[in-house]
Amino acid sequence: MTVRPVSAAHNAKARHAVDLRVDAARLGRDLEELGAIGRTAEGGVSRPSWSEADVQARRWLQGRIEAAGLEPRVDAAGNIFGRWQSGGLVVMAGSHLDSVPNGGAFDGALGVLAGLECLRRIKEEGIQLRHPLELVAFTDEEGAFGGFFGSYAFTGALRPEEIPNLKDATGLRMVDAMAQRGMDAMTAPAAFRDPKVVRAYVELHIEQGPVLETHRVPIGIVDAIVGIRRFGITFRGRADHAGTTPMPDRRDALLGAADLVQQGRKLVLTDGTPASRLTVGVLKVKPGAANIVPAEVYLTYELREVSAEMLRSLAVRSRALIADIASAWGLTVSVETILEIEPVPLADEIKECIAAAAEELGHTHMRLPAMAGHDAQVVGRVAKAGMIFVPSKDGRSHSPAEFTSDADVERGANVLLLTLLKLAAQ
Repeated sequence: MTVRPVSAAHNAKARHAVDLRVDAARLGRDLEELGAIGRTAEGGVSRPSWSEADVQARRWLQGRIEAAGLEPRVDAAGNIFGRWQSGGLVVMAGSHLDSVPNGGAFDGALGVLAGLECLRRIKEEGIQLRHPLELVAFTDEEGAFGGFFGSYAFTGALRPEEIPNLKDATGLRMVDAMAQRGMDAMTAPAAFRDPKVVRAYVELHIEQGPVLETHRVPIGIVDAIVGIRRFGITFRGRADHAGTTPMPDRRDALLGAADLVQQGRKLVLTDGTPASRLTVGVLKVKPGAANIVPAEVYLTYELREVSAEMLRSLAVRSRALIADIASAWGLTVSVETILEIEPVPLADEIKECIAAAAEELGHTHMRLPAMAGHDAQVVGRVAKAGMIFVPSKDGRSHSPAEFTSDADVERGANVLLLTLLKLAAQ
């Protein structure tokens, strides 16, 4: 990561674009209104995909798009669009509206609403561009039904045979959730857009980490987005009486799971890179009684890495480690691949446009990786994509404590605005 100072030279030809700014007060009101939809008692936001709150947020956004005089559209995957001007290759901006349970008001929402504000301002000024602009709010980025449903459909990566198996934590199927809203999930692959018509996709997002705040840099330019391997692992042993079964005779599934957590962490710390991550976020024990030796344990095992080679190596070695641990504890084990996403380097052209925009607006910037998943990495597999980061207070996200200041929101939105103008004018 390098911090780049503001250039003293400004592009005179772009002076008219530099003078254009977002309406920060209007953007702030939009963020406040959207943040009230799905508000929790703790001050967070819960808008899982296709929940009542998510549907309310969708309607709210469609109303805003129509009020702005943009061309509205909803595709077969439930992705929401707002377009300004027609014809030619399209320059897109957006993110997602759905949230994790009791998450924050900025994750995803900032990218959608800043994109909307940028298109509104360009339309209000009557600026004619070589390429049309389009806002997008993708469906189920956060993973209530597996994650990236909308962007997978948009890019042609959604496999029809997988759709009937997509369920949320309560067991509700995606096909049923969408049917309740008058949509047929099985037609979602029809949302595919030929990537050849996408000139660029740019996503403004909160960093969700502490790097920008620590370095006191207002704008982050994302070099690459992390890859993810998420496994569902089930260790099976034998249920026995907790009092009468001697310790050496037990086939305790929880001991196997605990051993994997410890050895997996050691593997990542010892043989990974500073960007390597391992998280065990779900642990379910059966039969779940205080006086019974655990017979079955299910856990999620998630690896993240920016390097595709390192990610593959850690995944292969983790699978071998899982098998060895099961054998050592006298258990059987099954491993299911839940998520398999490759790291995605972002487009140099867009990174250069973001850097130029930041400098012309007088903001320092730095390059850094995105260690969370984003729709930009799905789009970035097939088309040019870029991401702009703004600071997250204390690095907090996916929490009611998630916060980005009005000043940082305004700076990020103005960098997005100028970046879109540069890309749409070329």
